[in-house]
Amino acid sequence: MTTAPQTLNTDVAIVGAGPTALFAAFECGMLKLSCVLIDALDSVGGQCAALYPEKPIYDIPAHPAIEGGALIEALEQQIAPFDVPRLLGSRVETLEGQRGAFTLKTARGDVITAKAVIIAAGAGAFGPNRPPLDGLEAYERTGAVQYYVKKRVDFADKRVVVAGGGDSALDWALSLSEVAAQVYLLHRRDRFRGAPETLSRIEQQIAAGKIEKVVPYQLHALHGTDGVLSTVEVTTLEGTSRHIEADALLPFYGLSTDLGPIALWGLDTHRNTVPVTPATLESSTPGIFAIGDVATYPGKLKLILQGFSEGAMAAHAIHAIVHPDTALHFEYSTSKGVPG
Repeated sequence: MTTAPQTLNTDVAIVGAGPTALFAAFECGMLKLSCVLIDALDSVGGQCAALYPEKPIYDIPAHPAIEGGALIEALEQQIAPFDVPRLLGSRVETLEGQRGAFTLKTARGDVITAKAVIIAAGAGAFGPNRPPLDGLEAYERTGAVQYYVKKRVDFADKRVVVAGGGDSALDWALSLSEVAAQVYLLHRRDRFRGAPETLSRIEQQIAAGKIEKVVPYQLHALHGTDGVLSTVEVTTLEGTSRHIEADALLPFYGLSTDLGPIALWGLDTHRNTVPVTPATLESSTPGIFAIGDVATYPGKLKLILQGFSEGAMAAHAIHAIVHPDTALHFEYSTSKGVPG
């Protein structure tokens, strides 16, 4: 990871370093366009690496299941031949200029000049929705309260309270039930939002005694000493309370997201997304493109595989900006290979 401010000149500045951004870098490389990856996180991978590196993803073509971390590793290997520079750990604060001549500046002081820009910022600046509990920070510092699971082994033989009623809570309750001593699945009502197959597996683990469903309860207080958790206190709407002996609490109440500085770059935006032209992925500002979750257009699906396709389309549209006098003749990778 680069820490000292740098000055770089490139064909394409890619804002973001998640899976969609990594594949866009590959597509740029295949078209012999230089690029740089810039991300506020201190490592590549975006949400895949930061939020669920050990969580299986089931809708990546040719992979019946692949963990988020493994997907990022494979994408890194794919762009390795192009030696793409990365500016990590500092987000882009300003973006100025016009099509063919943009200047980006990061919070750390990096200065990047580029002919085109691809915004692949995922959900934008994201962070967990934290439960309003007294003394929460002390338990966060010790790891007794966590919002993302990076290593399942960290919860081996522990008593874990998983709070939430959506996919993340259900998926991690199932996954951790394989390694934890006991998993408590806490929700304010006896109804969960999940696929029928997932709900069926939850019931199987409940029958096996690996998961205990704690409904209809909600978080009320944490008890322990010096950030070491001993019990999680939960209550019903009627005021009935229960103390659950636990070593860890995992609240899955979704992410709080916003576009951050992107909202100040003069682009048309809509509900924390950037509207684009579907055929090119170009935003309202010529020369600035958006792909992945941050991009929106009629019929948009927020899937990694669609982000991959968008990265390829944006790269091909950008070729005309970088090489206006050179016609781009489409060739399959099986024919031309990886440029040397």
